[in-house]
Amino acid sequence: MQQLVQVLESKKRRKTLNRPSFLYDHQTLEPSILAAATTRVPFSQIENVMTTSTFKEVGSCCNSPHANVEAKISGSNVVLRVVSRRIEGQLVRIISVLEKLSFPVLHLNISSMEETVLYFFVVKIGLECHISLEELTFEVQKSFVP
Repeated sequence: MQQLVQVLESKKRRKTLNRPSFLYDHQTLEPSILAAATTRVPFSQIENVMTTSTFKEVGSCCNSPHANVEAKISGSNVVLRVVSRRIEGQLVRIISVLEKLSFPVLHLNISSMEETVLYFFVVKIGLECHISLEELTFEVQKSFVP
């Protein structure tokens, strides 16, 4: 009986959390970070932007009813987090999008709880890459639409 109560309390806590804590709310972002997230700067020029401006962090979020997608620059890599409901074949579609955009996957971690899954990618920024973080998150988000 006690175990059943713990399970029900755990489910209730998960339902009350409307989204994962690592996703940004655009109203709580610092203006410089928000500007960096919405500025269309090719990855090959990110280093110049980082050294010539006051941006502390470059990142982008793209949230929808299907998935929450977050991308951040980490050195010469991009950290990509995707939270969604468990959808058969979705991982293959995301990897296909990344390969099409010339982002080789260096690391992948998959965590799941009931019907929710977190895909955590570390991808390499190629020299021939000319899209912004915002475009990357949008392309990954599009892979969820049938």
